[in-house]
Amino acid sequence: MPFTGVVALDGPSGTGKSTVARRLARLLGARYLDTGAMYRAAALAVLRAGADADDPVAVARVVERARIAISADPDAPGITLDGVDVSAEIRSGEVTAAVSAVSAVPSVRALLVEAQRRVIGSCASPGIVVEGRDIGTVVWPMARPKVYLTATPQVRARRRAGELPGVDVDAVAADIARRDRLDSSRAVSPLAVAKDAIELDTTDLDVGQVVDRLAELAAG
Repeated sequence: MPFTGVVALDGPSGTGKSTVARRLARLLGARYLDTGAMYRAAALAVLRAGADADDPVAVARVVERARIAISADPDAPGITLDGVDVSAEIRSGEVTAAVSAVSAVPSVRALLVEAQRRVIGSCASPGIVVEGRDIGTVVWPMARPKVYLTATPQVRARRRAGELPGVDVDAVAADIARRDRLDSSRAVSPLAVAKDAIELDTTDLDVGQVVDRLAELAAG
């Protein structure tokens, strides 16, 4: 039977969400949504506008004017800002440093959560795999299954450093710890485990093993 519905994959950076979410979507014949990319695009908009990422009023003003559009095709993921593809630019160190502050602004979260819900609602059949930090708790609490991915701090840092050539693992570990603190302590939609989520530790699992486990959960 083809998959229908919504799979929610939450968890902090370096747990493998993006890689396994795309592979799972392909396996299920489903769509795919990277909500983190949307917040990164918002952060890029703020940086381009020269606004202070720590000024919520200025941030909200910029993001409200920004045109952010995202692909839900797992074979061709991408995101545009004001009509221009920024898929590579949103992964820069500058954007990474700003995204937690930008995503903590309540009006920014409200705006992007609404956009995310529209995408999910339009893709619930044939189904969609959604990754982020608050999918199971805020964006789509009725998702089944809800999975919270974890891994040890050391493994998370090594994985992220592997995606960023020339970057020191210790520096990445420090940045991950900083983002964890910000994401977990923000007033609106903090990073948290949904009460009915299944926690999956990916520390000692390869991508294929994680995808297989997720496919089992999606099959019910």
